[in-house]
Amino acid sequence: MKRWETVTIVGVGLIGGSIGLALRQRGLAERIVGVGRNQEKLEKAREMGIIDTATTSLEQSVADANLVVVCTPVATIVSQIQKLAANCRPGTLITDVGSTKTTMVHALIDPLAEGVYFVGSHPVAGSEQSGYEHATADLFVDRVTVVTPTPKTRKEDEQAVSEFWSSLGSKVISMNPEEHDKALAITSHLPHVAASATAAVTPPEYLNLVAGGWTDTTRVASGDAELWRQILIDNRENVVQSIDQLIKTLHAFRDSLATEDEQKLIQLLIAGKKNRDALGS
Repeated sequence: MKRWETVTIVGVGLIGGSIGLALRQRGLAERIVGVGRNQEKLEKAREMGIIDTATTSLEQSVADANLVVVCTPVATIVSQIQKLAANCRPGTLITDVGSTKTTMVHALIDPLAEGVYFVGSHPVAGSEQSGYEHATADLFVDRVTVVTPTPKTRKEDEQAVSEFWSSLGSKVISMNPEEHDKALAITSHLPHVAASATAAVTPPEYLNLVAGGWTDTTRVASGDAELWRQILIDNRENVVQSIDQLIKTLHAFRDSLATEDEQKLIQLLIAGKKNRDALGS
């Protein structure tokens, strides 16, 4: 596995912090630089062994970087990468962890500066929790990371980013950005909408009656609302189509109940059970 001289992590939260810990535990980087807006929090992350150097300066953070991983909300990634690239030395590779890809990747499709290239990626990992305090070195183990090259992406850069995520324990797959966003609308973004909606329609006076089904279904609704606003807006066309599909299925459930069509109801329940069981535990 490749050992990087200097890796810069922009945004040392749950994902960025877990990258730092994984690099440290696996001996994959000689130096880990963490950059963010709050120096005090960065210093605490350094004390925890997540990073070696803490800075609030984007420009200084990438001066010696071989690899830069941007772990900030999707609405800021493009502008941050453009600013970072202007201060990177030739040969620096930049990737990200954003859960939407089309807008971002096409904005960064050309070389960013002399010898500085971007390859989009998305580790399908994380939780409703946020912050470096919840970071774990095994967050990416056996979890899928999607790498999203374009026809302009250099093969050696795609391979380097893929190998980086593999070295952290991920199962890496390659998809074009449009396919990624269409898929994630169904597998990630729609579940968040459904979880939020389910939690929102539950009267507060019934919360003492909830059990595993409700808590399992609504867990992700505790995620950061502003972060999710950015994700849903950026992928809105695909998410709207996914919501329409869900509404159609919910109407089928409703109609089967209203008409006491037990055969249709069992068919709907079996269809959901079949897909869920195919995934395994």
